[in-house]
Amino acid sequence: MRIHFVTEGTLRAYRAGGRAAACDLLAFGFEGLGEVDYGRELAGETSKLEDLALLSREAGCTVVSGCVTVTCGLRSRSAAVADKGRILGVTDMLYVDGEGDWKGGAHLKVYETGAGKLGLCVGEDLFRPSVASALSLCDADFLISIFGAAEDSVPQLMLRACAFCAGVPACMCAAGIAQAADTHGEIRFRSARRECTFDVAAERAYRLTSVRSRGFSRRVRADF
Repeated sequence: MRIHFVTEGTLRAYRAGGRAAACDLLAFGFEGLGEVDYGRELAGETSKLEDLALLSREAGCTVVSGCVTVTCGLRSRSAAVADKGRILGVTDMLYVDGEGDWKGGAHLKVYETGAGKLGLCVGEDLFRPSVASALSLCDADFLISIFGAAEDSVPQLMLRACAFCAGVPACMCAAGIAQAADTHGEIRFRSARRECTFDVAAERAYRLTSVRSRGFSRRVRADF
C-alpha cells in the first residue's frame, strides 16, 4: 500500500494546486483541515468536510486529515476519513493530559477503506500503547498517527513501541515530518519533506499466548 504524506499546508490548497499523487492513501496533519466547526458545517457556512470528500473522489483514494473539531464550544483534536467521495467518519483523541481546553473523545474505530482496514491514532493517544493494541485487536491492517509538532524523540519512540507491541505497521504524519515503523519496532522511513511517499507492507503474523495465573478456582457442586 502506498501512502503519500503532506506534512505542511492545507488540504484545500493541495486540491486547488491540481496535484494528484498516485497513492492508496493520502494523509495530512492537523493543518490539513484546520478548525472544523460542526455547527457551521451543518449550516453551510463552511465546507471543509466536503472538500475532504471531493479530494478523495478526485484522487480516487482514501484521504485522512487532522483537524480541530468544535462542538458547542468544546474543542477536540480529531482526524477525518474519506474514501472515494464518501465521508467515513471522524475520530477524536481519547486521552487529554495536563491543562488546556481540549475535550477527549468517546470511542475508537477501525475504518474499512479501499486502502485496507485503517486504525487512527490521534495526537497524544500515540503515548498510550493500549490504543494501538485495541485497534490491532479490532483487525486493523495498519495504524496512522496524526500528530502535531514532534519536537523531541518521544513520538518516534512511541511509534516504534506501538508497532512492535500491537504487531501492526504504524505511520505518522506530523508537522513537518513523516515516519513509519514496522512490527519489529524499527523505523523504516523518515522524511522532513513537505510531501513524501512510502510503501507500507502489510504484516499479519499471529501467535498463541498462554498466561499462568492463580485464582478463578471453581468448586465442584453436587447440590444441583
